[in-house]
Amino acid sequence: MCGRYASARRDADIAGALAVQEIVDEETPPSWNVAPQQDIRVVLERTPRGAPEDAEPVRQLRRVRWGLVPAWAKDDEVTKVGARMINARSESLTEKPAFKRAAAKRRCLIPMDGFYEWRKNADGTKTPFFLHAGGDLIAAAGLYELRPDPEREGEWLWTATVATRAATDTLGEIHERCPVLVTPDQVDAWLDPHLTDLDDVAAILAALPEPHLEPREVGKAVGNVRNDGPHLVEPAAAG
Repeated sequence: MCGRYASARRDADIAGALAVQEIVDEETPPSWNVAPQQDIRVVLERTPRGAPEDAEPVRQLRRVRWGLVPAWAKDDEVTKVGARMINARSESLTEKPAFKRAAAKRRCLIPMDGFYEWRKNADGTKTPFFLHAGGDLIAAAGLYELRPDPEREGEWLWTATVATRAATDTLGEIHERCPVLVTPDQVDAWLDPHLTDLDDVAAILAALPEPHLEPREVGKAVGNVRNDGPHLVEPAAAG
């Protein structure tokens, strides 16, 4: 599962790292404690509205809500549905009705500095860890949807989910699931809206290597979504 992560880079830095052509929304404030149902940044490719049919898709960085809401969800269930769909299991996202349409046509990347997982201890307590790539940006595979916003007339609600996989190696010792990380050589294929065959999507997911990240035990303050700041990713105090 991925239920909390850090995303403190500037939009321009993310755009440069992932070859983004257009930044759609205003700058998103940095956060070291991004939580479900909050606005997050995603990278996706879409053909601009009103463009000719043969126009090429544009790679965008835009703001969406974390927690995917399918187009068929009822207006009064948007929040409840989104809260349940912050993650999509990669093993079945090309098959489940809630995700398969997005898997075929609306794939995205969620840029992260790292993510948090909680290890269950023998005494029943949990220890938080920050999983990172030594300071490098990581890009989690995701899906997005858009539908009319029931709270804002004439506006669209954009939502997204993070794809997850079984965790192995050191990650598996902390938590049984982790985000699917897209390698640089697969970014173009994952984002390509012309690639719509679900078997091809499943093949991309299956070919992605297991992530090997550095775990760092951090303080328990990250467990409260109201806490934020760079201190959350610092090593836990000894003792």
